[in-house]
Amino acid sequence: MTDYPEADFARLKTVPITARPNKVDPSLLARAPGRDQSFAAFWESLPDVLAVKDLRYVAEQIAAAAGRRAVVAMLGGHVIKVGLGPLLIELLRRRAVTHVAMNGSAAIHDFELAAYGGTSEDVAAGLADGTFGMAEETGREMNAAIAEGARRERGMGEALADYLERRRSPAAPGVSVLVACAAQGVPVTVHAAIGADIIHQHPSADGAALGSTSHRDFRRLAGVLPALHDGGVVLNLGSAVVMPEVFLKALTVARNLNGGKPTAFTACDCDMQRHYRPRVNVVERPTQTGGRGIQLTGHHEIVIPLLCWAVLQRLDGR
Repeated sequence: MTDYPEADFARLKTVPITARPNKVDPSLLARAPGRDQSFAAFWESLPDVLAVKDLRYVAEQIAAAAGRRAVVAMLGGHVIKVGLGPLLIELLRRRAVTHVAMNGSAAIHDFELAAYGGTSEDVAAGLADGTFGMAEETGREMNAAIAEGARRERGMGEALADYLERRRSPAAPGVSVLVACAAQGVPVTVHAAIGADIIHQHPSADGAALGSTSHRDFRRLAGVLPALHDGGVVLNLGSAVVMPEVFLKALTVARNLNGGKPTAFTACDCDMQRHYRPRVNVVERPTQTGGRGIQLTGHHEIVIPLLCWAVLQRLDGR
């Protein structure tokens, strides 16, 4: 038998549990449903730990900012595609979102839902025969709206929203974030990466118009960010690359022009998985000089409704 050394457990030092700080006690635990099965009761029944605490904090900050500080919602396309537009529209109506910044895919999904009543094609099937992204009407109408917006010195978001408002017989304008922004007087900007969106592969695509309208929207986003200072909120909802990169540059422009402001705001990334750019460009770097950064990780169609309902509940309780 080999004589290997072993630790002498008899010499271990223990401590009384009464001397040990605990992170969890009964007051933090989840509660089973009772007679009251409202959303408010459900919300209060959640365990007050980890992501729930973060989710509650973000909801509180949005509700506190409503009507007094900027709340900027940056959208990736999947957020619109999975049906969350109506919730965002209600936040717009309640002034709990003061600026919407979309990447190109979010604008396309929103436009298609409003104009044609459907969106989200089978990419794999279309890619096989070269028809992916080749919808005639989407490319023709959106590019026409953007070209007109360029001629009239408008931003891309403004141009698309205006087109939808004037379009004859849109299929579902009531679910469109673009249309709701125009109706509520909330700025909406679209931030295009040339070649990343299906309308760029359409014969009517005009690179100069895309560039001028999107760059105007970049300037507009930079122009609203100072209102985040001391209590505002920026939400990155489902954009892994484009909006985090755009936000970082717009923020440095805003701070360059406003003596280092904005600071002391809440920055939240909400996505299905954690990515490098949202973490460093939205959550960490912008809040190093004050404020708080939070990552909420989970399916958009579950986490974002929870957040929106919680904000609306707090606003109703004022």
